[in-house]
Amino acid sequence: MSPVNDHYIKSKGLHLNYSIITDMVETGATVLDLGCGDGTLMKMLKDKGVFVSGIDISEDNIVKCLEKGLPVIQGDIDEGLHEYPEKSYDYVILNQTLQSTEKPDYVIKEMLRVGKKIVVSFPNFAYWRVRFYLLFNGKMPKSKILPFEWFNTPNIHLLTIKDFYEFARDNDFKIESKLSMTKAKIRKSLFHRIFDNLFTEEVIFLCTKI
Repeated sequence: MSPVNDHYIKSKGLHLNYSIITDMVETGATVLDLGCGDGTLMKMLKDKGVFVSGIDISEDNIVKCLEKGLPVIQGDIDEGLHEYPEKSYDYVILNQTLQSTEKPDYVIKEMLRVGKKIVVSFPNFAYWRVRFYLLFNGKMPKSKILPFEWFNTPNIHLLTIKDFYEFARDNDFKIESKLSMTKAKIRKSLFHRIFDNLFTEEVIFLCTKI
């Protein structure tokens, strides 16, 4: 689990996107959860009847997953998923961790290789409150999902919804669906669909390789 996600869960309770992602995955599917943290999402998926595996770099998180009876290995996803054959999982999930990877482009390409579908979620750095914070304070923005100072943040590749659409276009993968969230609520109005890059705080993408 990324520090961003961990902070948000502690401040808000169980993160909404855990439930959303669990609903996206059908019973009986196989899932590889990258940066799986303490296994909370994996446990929810397992309880639904999904066959889950996880990868995390933190030894403490590995122990927590094992205590929950979850299959997990310790590894650095920036180094790739070489041990996994092509299309070996129905879903590969990267939840609130993309912005803290060192090689996000490589990580996504490996996800598309290993998974028939991929789920990617991240905080949208183009959200209007973030823009206003930077405009009026002249400092790197802080919020409940971006709570760190510039010198200790784990978020080294912040991105926006527009960035992700362009990345998908340039790297030949298809965005099957997008779900926008603001203040821990799903936003489905026409207004939010038109101005998603401005008024979406967090986003979840479901993608497939073309």
